[in-house]
Amino acid sequence: MQLNADIKKLEHHFLPKDFKITDWETLEPYFKQLLEREISSKDDLEKWLKDMSEVEAAVSEDACWRQIRMTCDTTDKALEEAFTYFCMEIQPKLQPYADALNKKLIASPFTKELDQQKFFTYLRSVKKNIDLFREENIPLNAELSVMQQQYGAIAGKMTVEVNGQEYTLQQAAKFLESHDRKLREEVYRKINERRLQDKDTMHELYSDLIERRNKVAQNAGFANYRDYKFQELGRFDYTKEDCFQFHEAVKLHVLPLIEKIYEKKKQKLGLENFRPWDTEAEPEGITALHPFETGKELLDKTEECFEAMNPFFAKCLRKMDELKHFDLESRMGKAPGGYNCPLAESGAPFIFMNAAGQMGDVTTMVHEGGHAIHSFLSHHLELSAFKEYPMEIAEVASMAMELFSMNHWESFFDSEEELNRAKEHQLERVITIFPWIATIDKFQHWVYENPNHTIEKRTAKWNEIIEEFSIKAIDVSGLETYRNISWQRQLHLFEVPFYYIEYGIAQLGAIGLWMQYINNPKQAIENYINALSLGGTKTLPELYATAGLKFDFSPDHIKTLMEFVNDEMEKLN
Repeated sequence: MQLNADIKKLEHHFLPKDFKITDWETLEPYFKQLLEREISSKDDLEKWLKDMSEVEAAVSEDACWRQIRMTCDTTDKALEEAFTYFCMEIQPKLQPYADALNKKLIASPFTKELDQQKFFTYLRSVKKNIDLFREENIPLNAELSVMQQQYGAIAGKMTVEVNGQEYTLQQAAKFLESHDRKLREEVYRKINERRLQDKDTMHELYSDLIERRNKVAQNAGFANYRDYKFQELGRFDYTKEDCFQFHEAVKLHVLPLIEKIYEKKKQKLGLENFRPWDTEAEPEGITALHPFETGKELLDKTEECFEAMNPFFAKCLRKMDELKHFDLESRMGKAPGGYNCPLAESGAPFIFMNAAGQMGDVTTMVHEGGHAIHSFLSHHLELSAFKEYPMEIAEVASMAMELFSMNHWESFFDSEEELNRAKEHQLERVITIFPWIATIDKFQHWVYENPNHTIEKRTAKWNEIIEEFSIKAIDVSGLETYRNISWQRQLHLFEVPFYYIEYGIAQLGAIGLWMQYINNPKQAIENYINALSLGGTKTLPELYATAGLKFDFSPDHIKTLMEFVNDEMEKLN
């Protein structure tokens, strides 16, 4: 296929050329026209689908910009109000039309004449949306959209003082790499003490979210929100039992490797007692990796790295830079975390993150860069719905990019010694993230299977689960108060429930692609591009197969991949 990073914003053919969404009154007539239009042939149906796709893209992009602006500055009330207005005044009025349009599509006799292979996943998703739609969930979903954003507003205000200077929690985390163990512990405790200040607010927010989500599930006829959400997320290709199997496989085949990693770190630091504030530290005489200073330098170096992998990847980043689609540096009042936000009309997405000059920021940048490449590669697809790919492949795009890019991190590091340390840091992260993924996922299953639990029960269950996935090498004694609320740092629990095991499934896919890359870089990148170019037009197993992968997260498969990563890590020493 022809790779083109110089993508243009989609032109309007159905909506007025410079149409802007201001309120529902200006938008509704276009939904009415679509609903009332007569469809007398397959050509009519295809034209109708394109016009509907155009409206969907305009609405999606408008909603995305409202969220982007609000997360870039959580202190600006006007930006928060613009986002809330969309959630409360526009989105709820859209939903009955979306349901009616879905039913019109499924009822049309010409739908059977569409290319059933090309439209299979889209029509399957439409039928699923019809099954799940309930009028009474419209106001609940509107409330949830607003409430979920409160997490960012609360967390965005969290700062600590270190050496007389104020830092966001993301910025303060760099002190955990210091040689000064006393400073590391002091900062670790300050960060956690700051989180404790808002623990009750976070508990209350989470309880309110659970209550409303449970109501949404019950309204749709489900026993619990987990079962509802599996359906809503379109998890057609795996079940909750597969997730439980994944949790067990992590305990069996990943925890022993992590035990080994931290035992080695403990010896390297010459410590008898290895504590949580020691995990990112380096021995005396070895400076913490400091791959860049500013957001601009991070972007320039990432472009150079992407250029070495495939010039098209670098062109995508340059296009985004030209459009000012980056906000990279951590600052006061900015929401925490990092994301790549696809923009349905523009094609070139927006990357948001909180860089503070650390190695982890390089990983975040190339990760979100992988998502961005996915947006570019699927922009050519004719319908917005075709670009809605499953998260389990979306995260392969980002995580494989982390691993591919390692071979080209010379743009960030001058010496081979630093480069190897950076690669080791990355591979440690690839492995050590699995227990946290399993912990968060297992916690969510319990939370929504038991929606009426008390905060005491929630805390007890969290501690029980975190203990299952803990290792002996790290001494956490005396830190129970911090551990009790450590789940509160995971924004997914608040903002995108049940979206987390995807990282684990995708990490397996990414490791599989990296195995290909080590043997044949050109072929691996070709497989990567071919799979991502399909958007959401194929099933998950088919998307994985196009990438030369098995859609498999059985214990045996996980064991094979972990052994491979372990071997690669040993080569670095």
